[in-house]
Amino acid sequence: MVPALPGCITYGKTVEEAIEMSKDAISGYVESLIEDGVPVPVEDNLIECRVTVEAHA
Repeated sequence: MVPALPGCITYGKTVEEAIEMSKDAISGYVESLIEDGVPVPVEDNLIECRVTVEAHA
């Protein structure tokens, strides 16, 4: 989910696939905004981080 882009949601079976799918979803969403003449939202107060968790299966 991309909070700045309402309705922009995707997933992947692996973390790597989810990252690639999110890049594709965001790119397509932004392209459609530009084509429709809609301003692309900008978020100023973002925090970027990576979280690692251990999963026990």
